[in-house]
Amino acid sequence: MVKFIKPGKVAILLKGRYAGKKAVVVKNYDEGTNDRNYAYAIVAGCEHGPLKITRVMTEKAKIIKRSKIKPFVKIVNYSHMMPTRYVFDLSDKIKNAASMTNLADPSLREEAKKAIKKAFQERHRKGENKWFFNKLRF
Repeated sequence: MVKFIKPGKVAILLKGRYAGKKAVVVKNYDEGTNDRNYAYAIVAGCEHGPLKITRVMTEKAKIIKRSKIKPFVKIVNYSHMMPTRYVFDLSDKIKNAASMTNLADPSLREEAKKAIKKAFQERHRKGENKWFFNKLRF
């Protein structure tokens, strides 16, 4: 079988709290592990993306507040995500932060989220990958 779910691939989550959200595959486990006997991936995505900014909003504080991104990091079964044809270039910050295998530890998870948030916001400010930060319309 061809393995097409690779790091950087964008997928839509189908089940759970983040159903309908876009996420990037950070690390994949095609054969599973001793803990999990199924194929799964560690994904990072936007719980809610930045809001629209108009010309009228001149206050810098308001613009900064509306351009915040809230990320999530999650372990997802392959059968609960739908891969897309899009690829998201992963920076080393995102790879190192989210690929920690012990995501059960709350302090490690929070550190990973902070690093991912910083990387996503930096990418959004530059105007790269606008489609990733837009809401899915269905």
